[in-house]
Amino acid sequence: MITSEEIKRRLWDGANELRGSMDASRYKDYMLGLMFYKFLSDKTLETFKVTAGLGQMTEAESVAEYAKAKAEYGAALDKMIQDVLGYYVAPEYLYQTWLIDISTGNFEVHKVTDSLNDFERTIAVSGESADFKGLFSSSTLDLTDTALGSNLNERSKNIKELILLFADLNMVALQNGDVLGDAYEYLIGQFAMESGKKAGEFYTPRQVSEVMAQIVAKSSGISSIYDPTVGSGSLLLTVKKYLNKDVQKNLNYYGQEKNTATYNLTRMNLLLHGVRPEKMTIKNGDTLSQDWPEDPDRPNEGILFDAVVMNPPYSAKNWNRAGLKVSDPRFEIGGVLPPDSKGDFAFLLHGLYHLGQNGTMAIVLPHGVLFRGSAEGEIRERLIEKNRIDTIIGLPNNLFTNTGIPVVVLILKKNREVGAPILVIDASHSFIKVGKQNVLQEKDIAKIVDTYAERREEKAYSHLATRQEILKNQYNLNIPRYIEATNEEIPHDVDGHMYGGIPQKNIDGFKILQSTVPNILAQSLKEKRAGYVELVKPVEEITKEVLLDERIVAISKEIELQTKDYIDKYWSVLRNVDKVSVLNQLMDEMLVEIKSILSAFQYVDVYDGYQIIAEIWKDALTHDTEIIALSDFYSVGRTREPNMVTKGTGDKKREEQDGWVGSIVPNDLIAKRLYSNELEAIEDKKTKLQEIEIEMEDLVEAAKADDSDEANTLSDTLNEARETFEMKKIRTELKKATRGTIEYDLLIKVEKLFSDKSVLSKAVKEDEKAQKETVWERILTLTDEEIDNLMYEKWFGNTVNAMVALVENQLKSELNILQMLHNRYSDTLSAIDEEIRDLESAFETLLSELVVR
Repeated sequence: MITSEEIKRRLWDGANELRGSMDASRYKDYMLGLMFYKFLSDKTLETFKVTAGLGQMTEAESVAEYAKAKAEYGAALDKMIQDVLGYYVAPEYLYQTWLIDISTGNFEVHKVTDSLNDFERTIAVSGESADFKGLFSSSTLDLTDTALGSNLNERSKNIKELILLFADLNMVALQNGDVLGDAYEYLIGQFAMESGKKAGEFYTPRQVSEVMAQIVAKSSGISSIYDPTVGSGSLLLTVKKYLNKDVQKNLNYYGQEKNTATYNLTRMNLLLHGVRPEKMTIKNGDTLSQDWPEDPDRPNEGILFDAVVMNPPYSAKNWNRAGLKVSDPRFEIGGVLPPDSKGDFAFLLHGLYHLGQNGTMAIVLPHGVLFRGSAEGEIRERLIEKNRIDTIIGLPNNLFTNTGIPVVVLILKKNREVGAPILVIDASHSFIKVGKQNVLQEKDIAKIVDTYAERREEKAYSHLATRQEILKNQYNLNIPRYIEATNEEIPHDVDGHMYGGIPQKNIDGFKILQSTVPNILAQSLKEKRAGYVELVKPVEEITKEVLLDERIVAISKEIELQTKDYIDKYWSVLRNVDKVSVLNQLMDEMLVEIKSILSAFQYVDVYDGYQIIAEIWKDALTHDTEIIALSDFYSVGRTREPNMVTKGTGDKKREEQDGWVGSIVPNDLIAKRLYSNELEAIEDKKTKLQEIEIEMEDLVEAAKADDSDEANTLSDTLNEARETFEMKKIRTELKKATRGTIEYDLLIKVEKLFSDKSVLSKAVKEDEKAQKETVWERILTLTDEEIDNLMYEKWFGNTVNAMVALVENQLKSELNILQMLHNRYSDTLSAIDEEIRDLESAFETLLSELVVR
């Protein structure tokens, strides 16, 4: 059984292996284009088989039957398939035909070119759907490009290998399970990361798309969505993901893209995600130079959409080559044209113009749009006065592969209540580092979206900026003007440093300790002087008292009970997922419920708990539930897959099987729980090996103790023999040594240690091999109870403890600060001065005792 994650990994590994030195942004056009052609061929063949009432048969037999029917029915067969799909691929041009040619040694590159050209001609002749026109133009898929190979033979070899990469994937089956679209989107993302600065042309990072999409999807009554700088279409598809199935079926997708290759990518991506051709209207054109789309019923008026999403080029220069005027209906609301040197507001105003009265728009732009002056300042003022800006979300820098600048997401609406404040969210400090990039975690995204939905204020994170505040700041919306950054560094107290003692105001700032265990805190301190206190016991002791206090224990126990109930509820659900289960929906349900549970506890970070569940899905449940849904929990638990490893390098690189792995039950967990005695015995032997190694090191050091030439030679020999594990060197030296000498005795000991090490090393290897093989076989005979226990541990083994730790984390954080304050003020300046005087006095005494000779 192959999962979506394994398909993604296999395709990306294949892409890296095959593209050689070709630029990732270029190679993606070939790989994704041929992958899409395989999809078109599979759909054609599947439609023929269903219409013809054919049963199970091999692909070669299907192609033969299709060719036979084509010879008999000709254009009528073409029309029949075209009526169903809006296109068809002729039998001789099928992807499957390429595969047959490769297997029989009859493959020629020009046949691929002929196939792509024939598909183009077919679409052009039919006139049924413009959505497929130009997808495989030579400007995008040039199979004569020398980057594919310096000569025809090299190009033929590389193209064959790329074709074979998709050979065994049934694109129709994969599309039905949303696997195909996910894999395509994954590859686009991977190519974006490899493409660096060129990535901005076609890709919005997943976590930024998630923020924008989840916010936009909260609007009711969405029937149309528009992305004026559509790129690969990822923003449109991410919004789709958060709409219910009925809304998805009737959703109309609009988008425009200037780059032709990226425009083709958009159409392929939407089609692979199951978007019907009649539901998508994508144009290859310049969004700003001429307004599009126009309402066919009202000439010169733009179509209005329920949702608008956009990640335009940042601060695009010379955007107004068409010589547009402020009288253009799109820019009228701004009062002036955006500066030609920065197109940010031009894109924003275009999107806003096409936003419906009750719709929501989300656009990601550089921070400069919040505070830059001149024409941009005037536009910003007009937008505020017209009550169009709803929310400002500041994101971290370095989220994008093509720029390191921090970005802001602006949410705009046309139906805001008069006088409603603008919500400002500063999420710029919420991220983790992954490689060179900053990444929003699931909890960061959830917090942003919840704060938006609840219009929630939180110190140092979010604020509802009133009109009066904005006027006071002269329409400058720079986030630091409305949200003061948290200063985690506690200011130093001069009197505390001079005379000692922790300032009482710092103790009063411990809100969690003061509200949960105020008596313990009070009993741990004594007044040093007015306004200053000192500890009467170590912080380690205070920590133990706090964590064992009945009030804290009661909170921890309640979280523990509720977490166990939560796990028990979903344990049953997760084991029983099937083909009709909507796994993403199940994940969302679990995430929402854990937030609800934890929100009842005052000093627990709800979003840290959210992240715990999100990571369980990421690390295990996404993979496991996908496999379980195709079969059943216990059958899959007793299923194993070949463990494939890569061996060799370069041309000799190959995949080989190295035993087996459980489809969902981890081998190491089986060994740990069912063969603990055997593992312990192996560890004992490894410990003895380490002891032998230490003893050998001691003998080498003993030989070094004698500084004679003979001893040094012996030491070098022992050290070299130990590192290379060559008994031959020791035996050679033994023959030279005289019995009864220290050198001889030393060599005898080393010889014995070498012998013991050899025996033990061999035993460890044999035991580990036997233990692995035992586990491989044990997978097949696991009992239902064993599978239950092992999988429960895999999924939820540490979840209860992790949730309970959320209570302790906040308390320990304040206790750590208490320790820091104690350390800071324990040495007063007067004490330090006294110590300096003592040292100076001791130094002078030493000087007076010196005798000059």
